[in-house]
Amino acid sequence: MAQAYTADTGPDGTRRGGTGPRAPRRRLGSGAWRRGVVLAVFAVLLALLMILHSRVPNRVGSLGSLLETFLPWVGVALPVLFLFGLLRRSATALIALLLPLVVWLNLFGGLVTGKTATGGGMTVATHNVNADNPDPSGTARSVAASGADVVALEELKAGVVPAYEKELAREYPHHSVQGTVGLWSKHPLTDTRTVDIEMGWTRAMRSTVRTPDGPVAVYVAHLPSVRVKLNAGFTAGQRDGSAEALGLAIRDEPLERVVLLGDLNGTMNDRALSPVTSQMRSTQGAAGEGFGFSWPAAFPMTRIDQIMVRGVEPVSSWSLPATDSDHLPIAASVDF
Repeated sequence: MAQAYTADTGPDGTRRGGTGPRAPRRRLGSGAWRRGVVLAVFAVLLALLMILHSRVPNRVGSLGSLLETFLPWVGVALPVLFLFGLLRRSATALIALLLPLVVWLNLFGGLVTGKTATGGGMTVATHNVNADNPDPSGTARSVAASGADVVALEELKAGVVPAYEKELAREYPHHSVQGTVGLWSKHPLTDTRTVDIEMGWTRAMRSTVRTPDGPVAVYVAHLPSVRVKLNAGFTAGQRDGSAEALGLAIRDEPLERVVLLGDLNGTMNDRALSPVTSQMRSTQGAAGEGFGFSWPAAFPMTRIDQIMVRGVEPVSSWSLPATDSDHLPIAASVDF
């Protein structure tokens, strides 16, 4: 007897048509959109952290300032998220990653591309030499080799000041040391005085440098150190008060051309330094190459040493070779 077949079933038992139920078809690539939702959420949160960094409160452990000190390093999470997105084969995560990438580039992309030019009417340099520097003479020679017209040194210990004076005397006939900071210049210095930054001892000074192109007020400052402690967070209260005092001194400066050199123990992103940074331009941000990290010298992670200007134009900014200090010296050229 011949076997009967239904209209939608062939001899091999496979379905050929008809209106019976069909097995669901899996849409190509649909899983790539469902996977990686957690990664996508993390990418959005990362973008919000960078956008709203100024809203992170400073009331508890100065967490806002701590974040802003190392804010560029938030970008390290981007390649990590990208790698996990690839491993998960998640289109959602990879597209969401574009948001923090755009935010990071908006904040720091200008530092990645070099803006250094040639020329400049005056070159300045600054260096926290470290009070425990084992080779002050070698450090002085290294900084002098930069060819800077004006050199500022911070964290000068009284007993080793003569070593710096001896090594710098030939290149810099004019100098003044006030407390633990000093200024050496190829041009005459006048109206030199200390600047009170509310520390109880002298860690800031001001002098008029008489350049061939006119007078420039040069400030040298070493703001109080900050520490990260488990029981207290980011201890920056004394530094914040000193920044405000320094900002007031610069605000009242009568000369139009002003240069600030020193170790501010804070970055341009740190809101606590706004009494200073709101009045002046960073030479690194305006005319540098890269981030110009200056501390710690062995593996620089942040730029707490600053050269800032008002009334003069930054031309270039760069880091100098390492010395026996825990900071890198930095230099910049400016034009009038």
